Amino acid sequence: MVSARCKMLVKEELTKLGLHFVLVEMGVVDIMEDLTPELRDQIREALHSSGLELMDDKKAVLIQKIKNVIIEMVHYTDEMPKTNFSDFLSEKLNHDYTYMANLFSEVQGTTIEHFIISHKIERVKELIIYDEFNLTEIAWRMHYSSVAHLSNQFKKVTGLSPSHFKQLKNKGRSPIEDIGNIH
Repeated sequence: MVSARCKMLVKEELTKLGLHFVLVEMGVVDIMEDLTPELRDQIREALHSSGLELMDDKKAVLIQKIKNVIIEMVHYTDEMPKTNFSDFLSEKLNHDYTYMANLFSEVQGTTIEHFIISHKIERVKELIIYDEFNLTEIAWRMHYSSVAHLSNQFKKVTGLSPSHFKQLKNKGRSPIEDIGNIH
């Protein structure tokens, strides 16, 4: 679950099944009932009918948690971790970063670093479109070392300079759930 709409769909499906939930967050659901194999199958079918998927595979769950931490950090908070991101992710998810990085690359076909960059550039596009901040402020908010660093990374990912992107009438943006996926 990477959007408010996904969370809403999950809540609706759980309610239809008569389940009581304590928490529905990005990628995590905490229900009050005991989860029998039959109930798990009902939840799986209900989610599938809404275009969602129940993840039982521990590796798939970990990958989703990695994505959720990145999405939360880039799109929904203004604060970046005080430590380097590999340490932050290891502490947050209680796993060795090398293991997570290798698993992520193997399953996603891209590195955690490229996934983060893709999301940061998409967030930069959003901030450019909103036109509330100049490029210096955007670079600072997104924790780039300089405007030049942001501009170089932006051009490398999009093929356009930030100023050229700002001039476009049809600014191509991607839904959060599609960013960084190589499929």
